[in-house]
Amino acid sequence: MDELIFAKEPEASRYTLHRGEDLVSVLDYRDDGRTVAMTRAYTVPPFRGHGYAGELVDRAVADLEADGDRTIRPVCWYVADWFTANPAHRGILASSSTTQRSAS
Repeated sequence: MDELIFAKEPEASRYTLHRGEDLVSVLDYRDDGRTVAMTRAYTVPPFRGHGYAGELVDRAVADLEADGDRTIRPVCWYVADWFTANPAHRGILASSSTTQRSAS
């Protein structure tokens, strides 16, 4: 099997995962300088069902954790589900102080 290649493409506001020469998954984001809103995780149809989106989210979260200067807002349902399945990484999530204030 070909090696997986992870790339951050800030000019396109996305992370990508390639298997060899093939683009297999994309994670789009918006970065406002404090928070990275992960807006869409997408796997190219022929490559679905192999865990590529999960691998891509895992590597993107690790990249942001290593930088240490941003929080993440999981706009995409897949990314939100990834954080539910990986609670050890929830410390990087942006707080929802607006929601907390309106609930009081």
